[in-house]
Amino acid sequence: MNILIQNGTIITVHNRRIICQGAIAIEDKKIIDVGKNNELKRKYGRGYEKIDAKGKVVIPGLINTHQHAAMSLLRGYADDLHLQEWLEKWIWPVEKHMTPNDIYVGASLTAVESIMGGTTTVNTMYHFTPEENEAKAFADADLRGVIGHVCFSWRKEEDRKALEDLAKKWHDKADGLIRASVDPHAPYTLDPEYMKELKEIGKELNKKYGSEEAPITWHIHTAETNDEPEKIRKAFKIQLKNGIMKYLDSLGFLDEHVIAAHCVALTKRDIEIMKQRKVKVSHNPISNLKLASGVSPVPKMLKEGITVSLGTDSPCSNNTADMFETMKTTAILHKGVNKNPTLMPAQQVLEMATIEGAKALSWEKEIGSIEIGKKADLAIINLNKPHLCPLYNEASHLVYATKSADVETVIINGKIVMENRNLTTLNIDKVMEVAEKTKNSLLERLARNVK
Repeated sequence: MNILIQNGTIITVHNRRIICQGAIAIEDKKIIDVGKNNELKRKYGRGYEKIDAKGKVVIPGLINTHQHAAMSLLRGYADDLHLQEWLEKWIWPVEKHMTPNDIYVGASLTAVESIMGGTTTVNTMYHFTPEENEAKAFADADLRGVIGHVCFSWRKEEDRKALEDLAKKWHDKADGLIRASVDPHAPYTLDPEYMKELKEIGKELNKKYGSEEAPITWHIHTAETNDEPEKIRKAFKIQLKNGIMKYLDSLGFLDEHVIAAHCVALTKRDIEIMKQRKVKVSHNPISNLKLASGVSPVPKMLKEGITVSLGTDSPCSNNTADMFETMKTTAILHKGVNKNPTLMPAQQVLEMATIEGAKALSWEKEIGSIEIGKKADLAIINLNKPHLCPLYNEASHLVYATKSADVETVIINGKIVMENRNLTTLNIDKVMEVAEKTKNSLLERLARNVK
């Protein structure tokens, strides 16, 4: 499909360039030209579907670097609890009764919510099953994603099979929309030998199914709470002396293709090691605040040149997939905690949700900014709203004032997946109806088992 977006304000993110009265020409899946409206209209006038973006801004699609997409099925199920109690007494028990179809339905619901909020790429960690899974849900929605299988020490054989299955069937598939990752759950749920093994499994899968352009990555919860070293000591009788990152580095786990989610309880030495190993970070401020895990030292990491991206975490701990809400929270949280209003300016936070997210997922050559040759992953936002008027600074509005409902049109891989708030790939009402029925069925199975 050839598309010409015209008359809009283009927020390229690339070199922080903004083009007023701008246009974007798209052929097949890629951006072939970006520039002034008058110039592109002359060059690409015929044979292109026109999208009028007058009074609107066009941005790179937002990139959510930490999710558990299937858990939208548990939205609101267990709130206002400590993390350990939340996991061990509520989440893990109900997840035992989730079927492959439940996972597919939950991920479909998150895909719909993500697209409607201008998110075009999601990095998700959950249980992969061969029949129905998050990869299939994302592919059916035409949502770009990195799909990981979460690994635990108590199910090594199952994990090994699932990882092979996932990589073989889905890595760099669905017209290039889907990639795979190897996802150890956390340092306290995997013994050190298994952590080493998963690193090697990832390398072998990369040799078989990955490439330099499309690598299989690693995704792990790390330093989410202050008591994580104590959890590791209790689980594996290992006394950490120099922090979580030193421990993971001693296992040979850390490198530039590792994305570490949360990174709240970091030491100075942790940050030094992360910088040295080029570890990427997914900052999840809303989930961390809601679960009272603490506040990640993001300004310190950014000062050291560490790539920090943004994630929502699951719809069960956030409770939404709203990246605009996440951007605003990121900006104001660190200003308040550090008592410095100049920290985390809007432009920097917007980059964390776009190009820095692409870097975190080792996908920056194809997505994350509006540039010639990159994939056409775009969101068009209607500024003709009372809360977005008057306009002085686009980046400021995007981070501090825009709502996910202001997103009007979304393009992924050169395809219009939402136009004027109407999805073109999935039926929104049907997805919600099925999700409600699936939730009820899940609770019935849980109740029968409890009795």
